[in-house]
Amino acid sequence: MLENCRNARERWGGVSELIDRWLKERQELLVHYCELSGESDFSQTEALKEKFVRLCEVLVDYVSTGHFEIYEQLVREAREFNDGGLELAAKVYPRIEQTTEVALNFNDRLDGRELSEQDIKSLFDELSKLGETLESRFEMEDFLIEHLHNVHAGKVASA
Repeated sequence: MLENCRNARERWGGVSELIDRWLKERQELLVHYCELSGESDFSQTEALKEKFVRLCEVLVDYVSTGHFEIYEQLVREAREFNDGGLELAAKVYPRIEQTTEVALNFNDRLDGRELSEQDIKSLFDELSKLGETLESRFEMEDFLIEHLHNVHAGKVASA
């Protein structure tokens, strides 16, 4: 039994730090989003394009980390504790994947081409939709963290 406790700490001890780093990435994403959404002079196409490119870089990094690191860890933890978390993840994860598609489609709009003032205006329209999608995504991610990780934190800490 003691060995199982040590194994749990070894397995899950670094997950909280991983989630904390990811949530800092989320904060950086929100900073770039808010900075861009506050713009109103669409004639500065080159400066705005740079801001959109930076937003998309952070967005893709954030989404990728979620899919390839965070969710993988959360599912592993759910499988290990075997307390219904896998079923929960199976219900929520497809909805998160839909938000990923929106994020990647937004990113694809910046395909290295020159952007006109009209293109910039169109991106701003889509930026609003992206913001709503991200808000929904963050709520689902927080739900998964709470129900697949935080609920087990006491079991890992006491191990």
